[in-house]
Amino acid sequence: MKILVTGGMGFIGQAVIKKLLLADYEQILVLDSLLPKIHGPAAAAGDFGDRRVVFRRGDVSVRSDLEPALADCDQVLHLAAETGTGQSMYEIEQYNRANITGTALLLDILTNREHRVKKVVVASSRAIYGEGKYLCREHGAVYPEPRTAAALARGDFEVKCPACGGAVRMLATTEDSLVHPTSFYGITKQVQESVVMALCGNLGIAPVALRYQNVFGPGQSLQNPYTGILSIFSNLIRAGKSVNIFEDGRESRDFVYIEDVAEATVRALASDRANGEVFNVGSGSPVSVVEVADNLKRLFASRSELVVSGNFRAGDIRHNCADIGKIKAALDFVPRVTFTAGLEQFVAWVARQDIGPDLYEGSLAEMRAKGLYK
Repeated sequence: MKILVTGGMGFIGQAVIKKLLLADYEQILVLDSLLPKIHGPAAAAGDFGDRRVVFRRGDVSVRSDLEPALADCDQVLHLAAETGTGQSMYEIEQYNRANITGTALLLDILTNREHRVKKVVVASSRAIYGEGKYLCREHGAVYPEPRTAAALARGDFEVKCPACGGAVRMLATTEDSLVHPTSFYGITKQVQESVVMALCGNLGIAPVALRYQNVFGPGQSLQNPYTGILSIFSNLIRAGKSVNIFEDGRESRDFVYIEDVAEATVRALASDRANGEVFNVGSGSPVSVVEVADNLKRLFASRSELVVSGNFRAGDIRHNCADIGKIKAALDFVPRVTFTAGLEQFVAWVARQDIGPDLYEGSLAEMRAKGLYK
């Protein structure tokens, strides 16, 4: 069996490929454009130490790059995408091209050219849920609207019941929850997932969508200032700088360790029970941003000041936690690495890396100039 992994040199792609090498694949073809902001200015293909891994540098939105890569593949793992909510709110054409055009081109080729692809697994995101699912004492399960800039500016950070305006409590988001993204990134991931799930069945191809939560661990990009508070906070702490914690620091995310994500992905590729299904891939446990910062400061033995600033960005959500009951039942997937254990491994890895240039303040300045960060 042969598989094409688009974006395979990325954080998730490299972890998955290492697991695929333990399976019965004749060839693992990797297509990646090696974006400098993710891979560094001197980006180069990694060496997996196995001749079954074949690398091609190319862009999924360019037909002459993508079409030859699909020629002899039995499966496609479609990971290639621009990531990050903040930058997506003003780099709209760039995100559209990479995420939507690239996925549309993939489906166009599979529709109009001869191939032998029988399964496509697409990387979706928790961002498609927007503010997710909450419980109102009066109205039951509700899906709050995006928070307004006016409310955030006066320090009113929590979401409200859309029916009565009252307080709500976060619920774990199930796969059948309302999809209503609050960022352009979330919109592009919704489109990626939707076109794969809607069109593959017509072609006799089994589609699977994996809604990754906040993936973290050794190997994630430390250069990209637009994604990953773990990387951002770690860079600031190692440089002895203060850490700006947005809002009141109580906003929460579902952090899932990279090895668990790779395991879930390989199971989705291997199992017929995954065919035609959408799965959350997360830990099922929320962690607050201030808790993340406190733990990083402790693990780095740092004296950096943690500043809860009240600043906020357009497109950010308040809370996030996935219900992972479906993937447990269908694929027998249970996350093995806790946030605490994973963070220790992440910090140990970061400590061995060079401290790169500080690009974070520049990214905030870009957003501030466009009125997207206050």
